[in-house]
Amino acid sequence: MIANNGPAPFSHDTEAVEERESIDYSIKISLDDAKSGNAPRTVRVYADGIYDMFHSGHARQLMQAKCAIPNSYLIVGVCSDELTHSKKGRTVMNDAERYEALRHCRYVDEVVMDAPWSLSDEFLTKHKIDFVAHDDIPYGAANCDDVYSHIKKRGMFLTTQRTEGISTTDIIARIIKDYDMYVRRNLSRGYSAKELNVSFMKEKRIQFDEKLNKVKDKGKALMGKWKEQTKDKKDEIMQKWEEKSREIIGNFLDLFGMDGRIVSNYGSSITNPV
Repeated sequence: MIANNGPAPFSHDTEAVEERESIDYSIKISLDDAKSGNAPRTVRVYADGIYDMFHSGHARQLMQAKCAIPNSYLIVGVCSDELTHSKKGRTVMNDAERYEALRHCRYVDEVVMDAPWSLSDEFLTKHKIDFVAHDDIPYGAANCDDVYSHIKKRGMFLTTQRTEGISTTDIIARIIKDYDMYVRRNLSRGYSAKELNVSFMKEKRIQFDEKLNKVKDKGKALMGKWKEQTKDKKDEIMQKWEEKSREIIGNFLDLFGMDGRIVSNYGSSITNPV
């Protein structure tokens, strides 16, 4: 078995090929024997998905797939952008990013790029797959109520549990809900309005709101400090403010003579030319 001391290899990499070739696939293993640890060889478990914005729910599913069977080797298939967009819709991360995210999950031993939407016998045999791990909720597709139905009938299905409260859809919904906040954050970090697909007017409105909020926060902080002061301290601050105000007013009035004309620095008054 491949030592898990770095990123998991892709299925076409030499170490993954050598691992696959070492398996005698003519030896069939029941799920009961696999779970009890009585399998005569390494058990090859396969899990597949989109894995967009890889999160803890994905990791927990792969942990279940890996840890359900002793001496298991977990292969993860990740669908390409082309297939995903045609079957399910747009993704946030492209396929290269999603492949790489899976390679760095501690439970994954091998990654299959451009994985199929449904599993054929040829695919199962090529990768010498013993069991397929997924939650048991039927996963429909065109002309099919459950793409895993034939896997279940053959006793090759390993059930995992979904993690409630976390999904790619949930994460995207959170971002959309607080859209303006994230736009403000990224604008402040140097992203341009064009990069964020934000109009010029919206950019200026967001920047104005951000500055206004900073002024409000500063005012609240100053008010909080004012309230914390003792009466004597407040009186002292007010006295200094009054003295400073009189000084400013006095300097302003000194600019004018008795008749209201501005006085120059040299003491002579400045009159308007005739």
